[in-house]
Amino acid sequence: MKLAILSRAPRAYSTQRLRTAALDRGHDVKVLNTLRFAIDLSGPEPDLQFRGRTLSDYDAILPRIGNSITYFGTAVVRQFEQMDVYTPNTANGISNSRDKLRATQILSRHQIGMPATTFVRNRADVPAAIERVGGAPVVIKLLEGTQGIGVILAPDNKVAEAIIETLQSTSQNVLIQSFVKESKGRDIRALVVGDRVVAAMRRTAQGDEFRSNVHRGGSVEGVTLDPAFEQAAVRSAQIMGLRVAGVDMLEGADGPQVMEVNSSPGLEGIEAATKLDVAGAIIDYIGNQVAFPEIDVRQRLTVSTGYGVAELVVHGSADLVGKTIAESGLEERDITVLTLHRGTSVIPNPRRRTALEAQDRLLCFGKLEEMRSMIPERRRRRAKVRKLPKEPIHEA
Repeated sequence: MKLAILSRAPRAYSTQRLRTAALDRGHDVKVLNTLRFAIDLSGPEPDLQFRGRTLSDYDAILPRIGNSITYFGTAVVRQFEQMDVYTPNTANGISNSRDKLRATQILSRHQIGMPATTFVRNRADVPAAIERVGGAPVVIKLLEGTQGIGVILAPDNKVAEAIIETLQSTSQNVLIQSFVKESKGRDIRALVVGDRVVAAMRRTAQGDEFRSNVHRGGSVEGVTLDPAFEQAAVRSAQIMGLRVAGVDMLEGADGPQVMEVNSSPGLEGIEAATKLDVAGAIIDYIGNQVAFPEIDVRQRLTVSTGYGVAELVVHGSADLVGKTIAESGLEERDITVLTLHRGTSVIPNPRRRTALEAQDRLLCFGKLEEMRSMIPERRRRRAKVRKLPKEPIHEA
């Protein structure tokens, strides 16, 4: 295949390892500076230029987009997607993972274990927010910090309030998270490729430092993950729309607690700790996908007038409970079930004989009007319109 690695750091270990792994497997690979692209929308089809010239054809790209150029970098990746060039990490997936609040919001609805988290802007709401996550000590995080930068452990409520007030006064957005005491100074980094964890390591902080990032001087050792940790890592990456990701987890008393999903994970530490060819596993996965690439199904399926993709919930009182998909009447209404979500399980392309249960979530494609008719209307109180007051406007 012809592969482009989008990176501004051609000499970095991760970039060099990926390039070497691709060359060793006989692929044609180029490292292209993300900032040298120009998005060309002037012609009949979406196109890209590189260094002022029309870009040659590529089978796949591997984005290594730095935090400082997220907006432009994801725009370039999105343009490659419009050109039907395969990427393991979509523009939406990269954008979602970069914003810690957005990532937490997305993961929270999929029953992924995470430290209790709150986000507030008003100073008066801060004390209550700290109490909602269990009180001090609490972890305070900048939304766009990386490599442990912008992560602060506040030992008591007053210190936490002072830190948050100071950061907010400089227009910084911060998350307030519970401190997982049993995992102090340690975390797990799982490298997800496709639908499996190809390598994992435990990072341990040095001395009194509670941040275990390698860039903060933390030590690393290879580990074999328990199934619960592996499942949490794979599901988190896939929910974010990433097929190559580093998932950071704390070892909580109740199991894995996902902290972050990284769309451009470094390879040096994990390859050194595990002695595994992680770069090779990434290249092999991309090579296999090029022949049968994934597509943005929602974008492709919603171009037909009157048709689209929607999620239907099987409510406990609905007529669908206990019936199979074949008996549900969905097919007669021109509705196809693409995926069935049941608790933490996902059943892709469910069989017609699959029986539906209360609270099942069905990702469906079909007539929008038919699907809208199956969503129960929310009961709203009809507010009375009051009479105009005698003094409709008060003097300032």
